[in-house]
Amino acid sequence: MYDIVVVGGGPAGMTAALYALRNGKSALVIERNGFGGQITSSPKVENYPGSLSVSGNEIGEKMLDQILAQGADIEFESVTEVRNEGDTKLVLTAEGDVFEAKAVILATGVQHRRLGLPGELDLIGEGISFCAVCDGDFYEGKNVCVIGGGNSALQEAILLTEGCRDVTVLQDLPYFTGEPRLQEVLFAKPNVQALTGVKLERLLVHDGALSGIEITRNGEKEKVYCDGIFVAIGLIPENEPFQGLADLTEYGYFDSDENCLTKTPGIFVAGDCRSKNVRQLTTAVADGSAAALAACRYIDGY
Repeated sequence: MYDIVVVGGGPAGMTAALYALRNGKSALVIERNGFGGQITSSPKVENYPGSLSVSGNEIGEKMLDQILAQGADIEFESVTEVRNEGDTKLVLTAEGDVFEAKAVILATGVQHRRLGLPGELDLIGEGISFCAVCDGDFYEGKNVCVIGGGNSALQEAILLTEGCRDVTVLQDLPYFTGEPRLQEVLFAKPNVQALTGVKLERLLVHDGALSGIEITRNGEKEKVYCDGIFVAIGLIPENEPFQGLADLTEYGYFDSDENCLTKTPGIFVAGDCRSKNVRQLTTAVADGSAAALAACRYIDGY
């Protein structure tokens, strides 16, 4: 039996494992894809304290090396269920394994909704981004497109207008759904163009690099040329398998505050899967430390 099983190997999950291990607990981290989470899609990270510039892959690799050096166990499996058996928690995987733990930390992360266009996956981190705070500086003086029309898309676009030459916002609906005040601020900018009623057709690539996107609008096809595309059409939490253990918000996020507690003793949550206003690398690692320390207190009985 492990003291703590962490479900998810992103920054929140690996930080949780690190803090658990440093507190003398045994820890297993189960990850279904690759360690590092979504930060590995960022070719450069320049807003992480202590690093002037580092790739997301390097951050993930260093975090993994660190927890392995501290004695963490890891498994590449897909967790399908966590059962509460009182003092013992059972973590079941699609591969048929069952792991026992005294406490479980759910750091399941989220998935960005994608465009669903051919070639998209190859361009993520190489022209397609999901975070203006993370990657906006790389497009200073360049032309970018923002896909989406809600609050997140408008906020991303406002931030990008500060450094980019032109920002084109593409919305599939005939109107923007974001707050009126955000629309006023954004569309008052001289370097913004807004296109509604848009259907995305295909990504444009020249010499292996993203060069724009082809759309259909008013029944006519047209090409919008840009150096980068920022996708802001929503996030997908994958928390439904655990909703019997932790309450979910109407959007599917774990309904937990910065204490990372749930309605089930011994079950904790951390990272982007939790209801929060800011989803950044720094907030993920903060959650990981908070959840691990709470789990250690639970195990120690205080």
